[in-house]
Amino acid sequence: MPVLLVVLLLAVGMAQAAPSKADAFAPLFELAGIHLLCEQSEPLLRRGLSAQQQAPLGQAFAAAGLCRDLAEQLAGRFEQHQLQQARRLLESPLARRFTAAERAVGEDGGTALADYRRQLAARAPRPSRLALVRRLDAAARTTELAALLRYEVGKTQALLALRARGETLDEQSLSRQTSAQAEALNQSSAAAVESFMLYAYRQIPSEQLAEYAALYEQPALRRLLDESLQALPRLFATRRDALR
Repeated sequence: MPVLLVVLLLAVGMAQAAPSKADAFAPLFELAGIHLLCEQSEPLLRRGLSAQQQAPLGQAFAAAGLCRDLAEQLAGRFEQHQLQQARRLLESPLARRFTAAERAVGEDGGTALADYRRQLAARAPRPSRLALVRRLDAAARTTELAALLRYEVGKTQALLALRARGETLDEQSLSRQTSAQAEALNQSSAAAVESFMLYAYRQIPSEQLAEYAALYEQPALRRLLDESLQALPRLFATRRDALR
């Protein structure tokens, strides 16, 4: 989705070798906001942990490696024309306008967004506008991706806390013990995403917001996000196995 940061995936081999299909995901991850998840993983994971709990992490959750492994997992599941179609959609003038609106939110350090969120508590948005924002959120999988990241980080922190006490749990047991957190994380992520979108797009006509939601409903983008949502938990689980 929107809110973008770049990752460079280097092909292994001779300098003159042709880029691998995995390299084609780098701009897609940037434009779709997936790289942002990779970039946030390690800082979120280290937050609140003691030096002892952080010690085993090493570079396992660094952004470049996480996104590179995700690209390699997805590479065999897409044809080149599908990746090209997704990139054309994400680089369209419409998509760039929304990306610019999102980036502008952080220019004042988030103060205006915080004020807006307080206003929402007293004055609900128009139902039609709220419906469009929720349609876009569902199409772009923004809440799902945000909640997934927070959940996988929480599971990993729980394992690290166990490890610091000389204990451990296998992946299935860890999932059972943390599953109750998933719904709460989804609800809080949805509220944050909704208010962010309402504020960021406040000056964009509803007709364009509907077009933007339709853009994310296109098969090429829908599949990219679906496959990423399925692959990310596997990447975290593999990294947790290395910590056991």
